[in-house]
Amino acid sequence: MTMFRAGILVTSWLGLVLLTAELVHAWFPNAKEWSRKVVHIGAGQVILIAYALGVPTSWGIVAAAIAGVITLVSHWVPIFASISAVGRQSWGTFFYAVSIGTLMALFWDTLPELAVLGILVMAWGDGLAALVGINWGRHPLPRTSKSWEGTLTMFCVSTLVAALSLTPIAALEWFWIAPLVGLGATLLELIAWRGIDNLTVPIGSALLAYGLLNLS
Repeated sequence: MTMFRAGILVTSWLGLVLLTAELVHAWFPNAKEWSRKVVHIGAGQVILIAYALGVPTSWGIVAAAIAGVITLVSHWVPIFASISAVGRQSWGTFFYAVSIGTLMALFWDTLPELAVLGILVMAWGDGLAALVGINWGRHPLPRTSKSWEGTLTMFCVSTLVAALSLTPIAALEWFWIAPLVGLGATLLELIAWRGIDNLTVPIGSALLAYGLLNLS
């Protein structure tokens, strides 16, 4: 029954996220990045549903694989306008699904909080950084297409997400680990291209947190 409930909740939540993104895209056709980030941030929250309900690792991996196949198909067939109409070539949505499956395979049975950390750093950190940078970025970061405003947002949000995710398993260590994870995530996001940050940021952040926990 728990798994049935989890499936209903995840499906309902993703349906709501996609519906919201499609409405944003329809109402504000010139703000394509906003509808895409609704999906980017919203989809990441399924990791919290899975964590709260104790979804088995195998279920999470299978669900991530199915999502990956759907995103591959949508790469050539515009299933959802809010995702495909962003106007640039990117495999980011596919990498997002791969990251969820990979992190669940690595950590879900032992330290699921690290899988939560990695996905939410990507969802909230990168998602809000992009919106801030595009809409309010006024100071370019040298030799990049980023802005100081967006980069600072990435660091602050990633640090906060890391702190909240680590608190259940690192009552004291999170105080110094979280800023380092935030810095690592920010650097990975800065050097990414064509959506590869949806792979490197979540996995890199989780692995960095794991390594720092073992040092403490």
